[in-house]
Parts: sequence; structure tokens; C-alpha cells
Amino acid sequence: MQPCNLAFMHHKNGYNKQIVFMNSITVENLTKKFGDFTAVDRVSFNVKKGEIFGFLGANGAGKTTVIKMLCGLLASTSGEATVAGYNINTEPENIKRTIGYMSQKFSLYNDLTVGENLNFFGGVYGLKNSILKDRIQWAVEMAGLTGKTNALTGSLPVGWKQRLALGCSLLHRPQIVFLDEPTGGVDPISRRRFWDLIFSLTEEGVTVFVTTHYLDEAEYCNTIMLIHAGKLVAGGSPRQLKTEHIRFPMLEVNCTNIIEALNILQQKDWVIESSVFGTLLHVSVEDEESGSRKIKELLTENNITVFGIERIVPSLEDVFIHLTDRPTIDTRTSGTVHVH
Repeated sequence: MQPCNLAFMHHKNGYNKQIVFMNSITVENLTKKFGDFTAVDRVSFNVKKGEIFGFLGANGAGKTTVIKMLCGLLASTSGEATVAGYNINTEPENIKRTIGYMSQKFSLYNDLTVGENLNFFGGVYGLKNSILKDRIQWAVEMAGLTGKTNALTGSLPVGWKQRLALGCSLLHRPQIVFLDEPTGGVDPISRRRFWDLIFSLTEEGVTVFVTTHYLDEAEYCNTIMLIHAGKLVAGGSPRQLKTEHIRFPMLEVNCTNIIEALNILQQKDWVIESSVFGTLLHVSVEDEESGSRKIKELLTENNITVFGIERIVPSLEDVFIHLTDRPTIDTRTSGTVHVH
């Protein structure tokens, strides 16, 4: 039997009451249809308390639809899910009071100041007087916005808005936080700082559910689920995904004319998979030694200079391409992915 985890439900007086449940989030055969279109198809997974859970997929894969259902913003067509022990279809208002939610648009009022936004969202969460004042001070310091409370939100750089939006979503001390594409359009330095804030939250036992299409960010997650066309196609830790789904040697090829080289390699049946990775090629073959020799000989014959070939550990991008960029994906089973 799984050990129970503790979560906290926010009450009007600003204090939190402990409640007990098995996982922070449980999802079983969750489905959402819009007319004849199935946006989410029988998805199942669990999220442990205090982990960073990454929901990874291309735009349109179904990530935002899942997160809206889990936040009580959208009813499911079928299936079951609980968040902090509350049913998403029958107890959505309890879920909304219990969680923190940050949308990909940040949901801030640009014509209000930083302080006014914090006051507004604190009021929405039922915080008052000294408790609200203390939480606003905490949020300002956490977001690195000290001295900026009178600044108009619309004038802030995107990275500052991002941290302000996170602060607004955390005012009521939620123990589960949903972040929907939180770093879209944000520069790399701000993205890195934002993830430092996420790590600090999990150190305090907060569960973070984050959707992203940045594969480098997914490396920071404890558990990752890959969704494609509304179905889960794989799940596990970053290490598990890299080692369990690509079983053939992955070679990194440094050469000239990489697009031409890619087209040439894709014609050969001994090349299992190949893709462009920056200015390099990643090529899967059955055998490292013979594969390296064949690649060098083939490209040299076609007047392409090969600077180096070495075996590498597959990246999450390699795994994602491997699982989603195939002519067909078996959809006969439900969207259940087992995580070891």
C-alpha cells in the first residue's frame, strides 16, 4: 500500500487544514472530447507529493486541456481524476481553493501596479489584514521585485511578469501548483531563475505540475509524461526515458552539409533513425563500430567531410522524436503509462 501524503486546504481565516490522500494527483482514463474531436484520450497517471511532474508535448498535444480539467476549469467527458483528494467534476470549487495556477498568459492585469495585482489576487484567495500583508511581502521578495510594487505591471520585462504571476499564484500557500507553459517567450537567464524558484518550492514539499515544450527544461523534472495527439506515449524519470526507449547506439555526427547528409543517411536501411540536432546529426544504428564506419564511408563518397563521430547518451529530444515522429503509433490500448 502506498503511504499517505498530507496536503493542505486553505480556509477563509488564512490558515491551512491538513487533509490526507494517497497522491497529490490521480488520473484514470481521463478523456475530453469537443464534438467528434478527442483532445485527450484515456489518460492515466499519478503525481507524488513534493515532486516536479513534467507534462511534455508539442503544441496541440493536449497538455493545456489536461491541466484545465485538473484545475476544475473544464469538465471531463469521461474518466476520473482527483486533485488534493477532490474530484475534478464534482468538487471543482474545492480544487480551485486548494491549488495554485499560473497560465501561459500569466493572467496579470497590466493596468494595475505590482502591488495592486498582489492585493487583488490575495483578496480572491480570501487573505486579509496582516496575513495578506505578510504574504505580499514574501511574494515581492521571492520574485525579486523589491522596490517595484508601484511599477505598472504592463511596463515590466517578461521575466519579471513571470515571477510576479508565480508570486500571485502562491499567495495562499497552495501545496499543489499548476504551471502551464510558464516560460514561453522568456529569455534563458529568466527561465533559469524561474526554475530555481520551482526547486525552492519542492524543497518545502510543494507538488509542481508543469507543462512545457522545452525539452531542456524537462530535464529538471522528477517524472515526465510524454503526450502526443491526446495520448500518453511514455513516462518515467529523464534517465529512464533515455535508457529504456532508445535501445540502439546513438551516434553524433559532425560533418559538413548536414541536411544533404541527413537525406543520404535516411535512404539506408541500416540507419534506424536520424535527425538534425543543432549543427550535428544524431543517428541510431544497430552496431556502433560498423555503423560509424559505414556513415563515414558513405558521406565521404558523397563529398561530405566528416569531422567526427562519437557515441552519445540520447537526449530527451531524441526520445521525443523516437516516440512521436513515427508513421504510426499504436493506439489500440488506453493512454496508461506505467512508471517504474
